[in-house]
Amino acid sequence: MQGAGMNMRGKVQTEIFGTMTMDEYNQNILKYAKELEIAVEIFHSNIEGEVINRLYAAIDQGFDAALINPAGFSRGYPALTAAIGQVSFPVIEVHISNPIRRGPVSDTAAACLGVVAGYGVYGYYLALRGLKETRKK
Repeated sequence: MQGAGMNMRGKVQTEIFGTMTMDEYNQNILKYAKELEIAVEIFHSNIEGEVINRLYAAIDQGFDAALINPAGFSRGYPALTAAIGQVSFPVIEVHISNPIRRGPVSDTAAACLGVVAGYGVYGYYLALRGLKETRKK
């Protein structure tokens, strides 16, 4: 799941996030998933309720896990944080940069199994790999 503002990656704040666009991130995620033999669905919304609805629908669809880059939803979105805590599968939060360097820690991270931050697009690979290993146990 790509959260609020991810569609602006590569267009704004390039000094923090670089020039890679959300579509380029998504192409890398698909490549990583193929390498790890993991089926993925990529979802983006700038609307909190749509992200929450997608998480809840994933329960009914039998998803095994989720990655979320909450981006603009990292702080001040208690309904999203609650939804992450309510799903029946592990959720890993991914950040392209290290958000702690820019300010307060993510609220949504507290509801996640783990957090990968600061590794750019490779953080998605690390999170997918971690979920795959976690699901083996």
